[in-house]
Amino acid sequence: MKTRITTLFGVEHPIMQGGMHYVGLAPLAAAVSNAGGLGVITALTLKSPQALAEEIARCRALTDKPFGVNLTFLPTVSSPDYPGYLRAIIEGGVKVVETAGRNPAPYLPPLKEAGIKVIHKCTSVRHALKAQDIGCDAVSVDGFECGGHPGEDDVPNMILLPRAAEELEIPFVASGGMADGRSLVAALALGAEGVNMGTRFIATQEAPVHDNVKQAILAASELDTRLVMRSLRNTERVMVNPAVERLLEKERALGAALKFEDIIGEVVGVYPRVMREGIMDVGAWSCGMVAGLIHDIPTCQVLIERIMGEAEDIIRRRLVGALA
Repeated sequence: MKTRITTLFGVEHPIMQGGMHYVGLAPLAAAVSNAGGLGVITALTLKSPQALAEEIARCRALTDKPFGVNLTFLPTVSSPDYPGYLRAIIEGGVKVVETAGRNPAPYLPPLKEAGIKVIHKCTSVRHALKAQDIGCDAVSVDGFECGGHPGEDDVPNMILLPRAAEELEIPFVASGGMADGRSLVAALALGAEGVNMGTRFIATQEAPVHDNVKQAILAASELDTRLVMRSLRNTERVMVNPAVERLLEKERALGAALKFEDIIGEVVGVYPRVMREGIMDVGAWSCGMVAGLIHDIPTCQVLIERIMGEAEDIIRRRLVGALA
């Protein structure tokens, strides 16, 4: 299947693996790329530019296909060494960068000079238009269904994607609720040029996370996520568990008086313990509503081949057949 996204990134299939903390490492990124999609390493999981450089080299040893790096720009007082991370990306020969968080404009010149394609993660049309204006090559449009941070507008992809298609000139991928061939065909029909999958790729054999995480996703339904930190305007969709229920109770009790310090125990230092150690109830960890559509733990190769086969069957049989 050829779309503007496959052409832009030089990949076979219009399927991208999104950046995910303590998940987007070389084994998963390489497996996705080897299967014809675009695998992505999550830079800030690596605690230094040197560690990122080593992970890029590790990924390059596992695949000769294109892969990307996710670099999230955080609104922190003590920022990570972003210039160092950018150098590691450029010197590592990475050709695609997924940016997220704050406006990436200050960091675009060195990426563009190196010939790197930039796709920015957006949760609204206005943010997508801003990304287009500052020179991003593509955007990932994240609907309200997505795991992680869906923004504050609460617009689902059935509305957000066609609105993006009405406004944007650059290509975009659909993120949030993407799991199979039905998702891909629907995204294409709504104007996207491909899909960005996060939660679905956690439940694969190559994802470098504890099996408890994968089994939790398999056991979950579409009703098993919650939105936390809404009153802080830092909304995050997470898998429900006792720690999340405690967090939500604090939000209800404190209301507008809630401060980040009140919930720090449920949100800080959680990911290593969940993803590496498999301690599932220690705190809030991102998961999309798409968990309700995930029923197995295939290899990335099997998953992507299945998605593409389902998509082709839907297009050739159901959609073309409906016109007869």
